[in-house]
Amino acid sequence: MSETEPTPAAAPAPAAPRRFPGIGCFSAVGALIVLMLFVAAGFWAVTRYIDRTVDPDPVTIASASLTGLREQNKLTAFAARYVAVVTSKQSRLGLTAQKTIIMPGSVEYDVDLSKLKQGDVAWDADTKTLSVHLPPIELDGPHVELNAIREYGEGGILMSLTDAEAKLDAANKKAAQAELVRQARQPTPMRLAREATRRAIEHSFAMPLKAAGIDAHVRATFPGERSAAERQRWDVSKPISEVLRNRSGAPE
Repeated sequence: MSETEPTPAAAPAPAAPRRFPGIGCFSAVGALIVLMLFVAAGFWAVTRYIDRTVDPDPVTIASASLTGLREQNKLTAFAARYVAVVTSKQSRLGLTAQKTIIMPGSVEYDVDLSKLKQGDVAWDADTKTLSVHLPPIELDGPHVELNAIREYGEGGILMSLTDAEAKLDAANKKAAQAELVRQARQPTPMRLAREATRRAIEHSFAMPLKAAGIDAHVRATFPGERSAAERQRWDVSKPISEVLRNRSGAPE
């Protein structure tokens, strides 16, 4: 009989900005650069469209912003680094062997902008509010740092006589990757990822409106974030797709 039991560490080290343990310059600087390039590219594309439009209004500008964002496909506004510590044990022939792996890895938090539809963007003329309903955050990773992996073992006799070491290694790597994902899905990094993404999207829509001299508030939300009152307001407000369709005289 043999038994392999991967056991994650009791206190993993997640990572995020603002003193969130474990995050490195990768997320704080690299994600910021990506974010700045994303906003700048979107702003450039939309302002070009506005320059060619006579007397632009919020609906026209919002539609152009939406088109520009969808063409960029993916937004990565947040990234974090985590460390998984896992130990596996195996017993055979009265002997016991165990190995511990320390596996660092990074995770990117993405939003698939190609999933944005015109029906997800609504303009409320009374409150001058542009509402953008975003698709959920998706994880890209973990991207394991292979050169930084460390392993420690005990029970060399059993490992030298059997395939215990290979099985322990396989169990550890599988459990460590699952542990990295578990850390990445914790409430704090998910909240930080949503906040970073929300800011990027709101700026992408607000900057062209401001450039056109339109005083408007942009409100970006994720699934499950809108209250009952906000959902009612969303239902009352007209999606930009309906406004544009009415202007063109196309049938409902």
